[in-house]
Amino acid sequence: MKRNGSRGCVTRKTRFGSRERDWLKGDTQRGCVCLYGGTVDPQPPAAGLQASSTPQTDLQLVLCSTSTTVEELCAQRDGQRLYVQFHGDLVRRLDLSECPLQMVYDYLAAMGYTDPVRVQQEAANSDLSCLIRFYSECPVNADQQERTLLKGVFSVRKGKSQLHKWAERQVILCGTCLIVASVKDSMTGKMHILPLVGGKVEEVKRRQHCLMFSSAGSQAQTYFVNFDTLADYQRWHRQASKVVSQTVSLVDLSCYSLEAVPEYLFYSQDITHLNLRHNFMSLEGPGGLLNLPRFSQLKSLNLSHNRLGVFPECVCEILTLTELNLSCNSLQTIPVQIGNLQSLQTLSLDGNHLSSLPDDLGGLAQLNSLGLSFNNFSYIPFVLESLSAVDKLAMAGNRVEGLELCALARMSHLKNIDLRLNGLQWVKNESLETVSQVTQLDLRDNCLDSLDLSSICNLETLHCQRNQLGTLTISGFTLRMLNASSNLLTTVNIYPVPNQLTHMDLSQNLLEYLPDWVCDCRKIEMLDVMHNHLSELPSRLLNSLSLRKLLAGNNLLRRVPDLLDHIPLEALDLQHNRLVELPESLFYKALNLKYLNVSANALENIPPSSQSEESLSTLQELYLTGNNLKENCGALLVGHQNLRVLHIAYNQLLSFPASKLSKLEQLEELNLSGNKLKTIPSTVSSCKRLHTLIAHSNHITVFPEILNLPEIKLVDLSCNDLTEIKLPESLPATLQELDLTGNSSLMLEHKTLNLFRWVTEPTPRNKYVDNVYMSNTFLTSHRKLGMAGQKLGASALLCYIHHEPSDPGGYFSLTVANVGTCQAVLCRDGRPVPFSKVYSLENCTEEMERVKLSRAIITEDNKVSGVTCCSRLLGCSYLSPWVLPKPWVHTETLCSQDEFLILGNRALFERVSYQEAVRTVQSLRDPRAAAKKLCSLAQSYGCKDNIEAVVVSLHINEDGCTCEPPSTTEQRGPLPVPVPVSVTSGPTEPATLSSSSGMVSEFSSETSASEVGSEGGSTASDEHPSSGSASRPERRCSLHPATTLSLFQRQPSCATFSSNQSDNGLDSDDETPLEGVMSNGSRLEVEVDIHCCAFQLRSGAPESPKDLDLETRGCDYVNGKTRRQNSVVVTATNGCLLAVCGREIVDLKKSPSTSSLFGKKLCNGSVVVPEDSHNIIEVALEAPKKKSGYFTAPAQQDPEDQLIVPPSLEQEVREQLKAGQSSLVSGTSLLSTPTCLKDSVWDHPHPPAFPPNLVPGPGPVPILQGEVYDTAL
Repeated sequence: MKRNGSRGCVTRKTRFGSRERDWLKGDTQRGCVCLYGGTVDPQPPAAGLQASSTPQTDLQLVLCSTSTTVEELCAQRDGQRLYVQFHGDLVRRLDLSECPLQMVYDYLAAMGYTDPVRVQQEAANSDLSCLIRFYSECPVNADQQERTLLKGVFSVRKGKSQLHKWAERQVILCGTCLIVASVKDSMTGKMHILPLVGGKVEEVKRRQHCLMFSSAGSQAQTYFVNFDTLADYQRWHRQASKVVSQTVSLVDLSCYSLEAVPEYLFYSQDITHLNLRHNFMSLEGPGGLLNLPRFSQLKSLNLSHNRLGVFPECVCEILTLTELNLSCNSLQTIPVQIGNLQSLQTLSLDGNHLSSLPDDLGGLAQLNSLGLSFNNFSYIPFVLESLSAVDKLAMAGNRVEGLELCALARMSHLKNIDLRLNGLQWVKNESLETVSQVTQLDLRDNCLDSLDLSSICNLETLHCQRNQLGTLTISGFTLRMLNASSNLLTTVNIYPVPNQLTHMDLSQNLLEYLPDWVCDCRKIEMLDVMHNHLSELPSRLLNSLSLRKLLAGNNLLRRVPDLLDHIPLEALDLQHNRLVELPESLFYKALNLKYLNVSANALENIPPSSQSEESLSTLQELYLTGNNLKENCGALLVGHQNLRVLHIAYNQLLSFPASKLSKLEQLEELNLSGNKLKTIPSTVSSCKRLHTLIAHSNHITVFPEILNLPEIKLVDLSCNDLTEIKLPESLPATLQELDLTGNSSLMLEHKTLNLFRWVTEPTPRNKYVDNVYMSNTFLTSHRKLGMAGQKLGASALLCYIHHEPSDPGGYFSLTVANVGTCQAVLCRDGRPVPFSKVYSLENCTEEMERVKLSRAIITEDNKVSGVTCCSRLLGCSYLSPWVLPKPWVHTETLCSQDEFLILGNRALFERVSYQEAVRTVQSLRDPRAAAKKLCSLAQSYGCKDNIEAVVVSLHINEDGCTCEPPSTTEQRGPLPVPVPVSVTSGPTEPATLSSSSGMVSEFSSETSASEVGSEGGSTASDEHPSSGSASRPERRCSLHPATTLSLFQRQPSCATFSSNQSDNGLDSDDETPLEGVMSNGSRLEVEVDIHCCAFQLRSGAPESPKDLDLETRGCDYVNGKTRRQNSVVVTATNGCLLAVCGREIVDLKKSPSTSSLFGKKLCNGSVVVPEDSHNIIEVALEAPKKKSGYFTAPAQQDPEDQLIVPPSLEQEVREQLKAGQSSLVSGTSLLSTPTCLKDSVWDHPHPPAFPPNLVPGPGPVPILQGEVYDTAL
């Protein structure tokens, strides 16, 4: 081991031992850097602090400090250079003065780490190589070399004549040309250049591994090249075929980490288009930018994303250029030499630091496109007045605070103006001069409170959404499209009547009526007025002969005007109004109607499909959820024989006519949830195209004959009264989810559960959780996503219910951490209280400003680089520093007015408001049913994305008491294995915090779920808790502790972690997949088994009168020591991560029976303590591969479900139980009485009735409670 002066630089091969750990302990400015060789495998080493258990010959572990420079590291290693790679992307050569370890520390600090010790630990973690990696030499990429340059010595013959002889020559394929040297192994003689664009490359069948290269044109030349191996032959053939197929002489060298172009490229003098985007091009060197003027025919040059810093003036010498792209290069100024490019037509300068333009730019007479978006301009450059050919002003994301329309009038050539995201505060026209040339204007995402554009007389398209507009005045002469959503408009003034208007969006405003001119529009096709205060719709509007799509949901409509004649309406959305009926003639006057949504109204009936028996209805999607419909409506649905989607959930249906259902043969999706159905008609088997049946929250007792349908994918019969199901020997290949949770009477055989999946058990951990821990949980999960997280991302939410460390006997506190668009809403005193921060560019002004300052390109749909609208995500690391994993963390003290907590993703709360979500949960007693209903409502309101909801019930008394409320028991028939009976406490026991939960993720295009995790959120040790019996701090209730004995049940549940955030088509085909991780380039799935339970444990009897007194009030003891209840963990996701967790976990090591249970792996489910440090990503990698459809079944007591007692310990356990419960019943009778718990509910208003044989006596009352909180996809 060698030290380099005071810098302290130590090199060891791949091994992280005691000396390295001692080195880290000395100073937080010390650390280690892993150096990979140029041919290292792209897969990262195994997780953990050590680099790898298997030594790698091309990996070196270098101990250094934050002040150690590249020069010092290279001197100590006898190396030349070091290279760095971020997010598996480009590889950059480091300057000699840069400090690698400080780069890592800065990167971790930007991610969100604040603790220096934790930063040091993370920097030493080998998993970090997926985010930042150092190389001792430039890594070799064979595929990149093939596409950049091919060369070798081969047998060559010129021409087709047999007179020419074969000779060994140096042959090079670079750019668009084939280069053949005059002499062997030398490039000094005459070079023969063969242009290939438009030519031919053909196989010579008379010779093995021989290709014929021919140029295009009347004077075409031909060369025959005979390759030595099949691999060389295929490589050259593949690359040459790409070149000859081009129609222009284009060379694409983007994203190759190049500092210079290959020198051989300059032989290709026919190149007209050169793409050097996303490299590290330098000025100097044989292939540097200074040599680019050697391309005599170059027309298009792309140098964007090259970290240039200054404008390369040498580019101004390429006089043939017509297109120049210098975006995202941190340019401060533009040189006056830009005026030399008289042929320039397109100039892109977006994403720089420009604040002014030189006057010489005005001399470019042919310039017609100028990109200035996301710079620092505070005004519209005056030079634009001279650029008469420029027709579009692209200045989005600058700092223009005011727009003077008279200035636009002087720029008579401008037709399209883009000033979104500028912070515009006013637009005015003091001179009253007409602006006649502007046809398209984009002012969205600014700060305008009024807008008068009546002087722009030829305006065709206006975007002004997401401002604070109270008034809007527009000229209607040529107006074709108006988008003014998300403002404060009470009216819109347009004169004259816009007879050319086809699309208008006025949603999310304050309109109480529609202006008269709307009904006079002759060509209006789409009108969106959702989320306003409209009380009526004009009859002339609905009877318009041009209107095809009308969205009028979330208003105050009480009636819909009658239809006077046939209309071309195709889509009608009237959800969330006050309708009690629909027009009688709706379906036979609107024969083109394909989509109708009237959910969340007060309808008692629906109109007939036709006036006669023959129906011409073309309706395909019908949403009737949340009305007062009864079973007679089923007969009226028969006429819609083209119906594909039918949602009629949460009505008053007692049955569904069997004969009517059989006629809906085209039906694909059927939702009958929340009614009073006792059975699903057997005629459902006639719906051969049905792939989704959702009928939860009914009274169904018989499992329908649904699994024989050829296309069935999802069946949800949860929260019903099923007692048994008959499954076929093999499940349908198409089945992806079968949800039977919440059927308290359902009995499943063990072999039935084995049809579906296997469950593994995570290892519990013991950690103290604080805000830093919560933040580090997200950051660690971000790192552990590995290479999959480089391109894919997900929103995440983590909630933690706990006591404050400073006041362990006080009220509970709720800590929420989130990234992305997942949200937590607390119901406090009947009102919704948002507890999370939505990290989307549209909703978070400060995040929008941060992303703009970092020079990200935000597209018109408000997405960073066109990928995601979120500025905080797990994954998507290639978008760093614009998109970060640092979460928002907030802690709030809970009080007795807090009823429940709702967690949901973006898709849920986009469709269901906070107020409606709270009302929905309040109307139901079962948290699971409430979560199911939230998802069903969002679907019925038109959501097509992945939906998820988690409901957590809270019970907190005035004095902060969190005792468990009394629960009833239900006796069942005898089971093969005896279990403890559940005995409820007396009526005097106070109410408690009962973290009940219900969750559902409805099936859609991508199903996904996961529990958030962290390898070590805090800097505490990651070691597992010891097997000792050390008590943990009081958690359950310091005011009213209770003695309990645990009763375990389990809910088998499976989930996946997924993302649909990355839509950019990027993938990593060369990556080796991890077990349990599936990726298709646009979606990541990590299979995770989630185990959720809440339990209490009692062992032994009270040892003193004081203990006895506490026990009668509900104390929780283990051998006389106070024991606490474990909090609940509930999780559910689709496209994101959600979790609720409690910190303290009961130590089960005291009881041999419970230890036995924890040591046994159940094949169809398990009960385990939820992990405190929540390293779920680590657990996910150990999860089994998906082998069949997902299946969620209710808790059942079968031979492997019960409290497992080894024969050798059975007698000892019986004696312990006798000692603790002798005042009730004997140990023998206690063990022989089977029980099964019912689903948890919000509260227990009535004291439970005790079974006749379990009447509590005068002695201590043991309380046996067990609750199971499950997740169901």
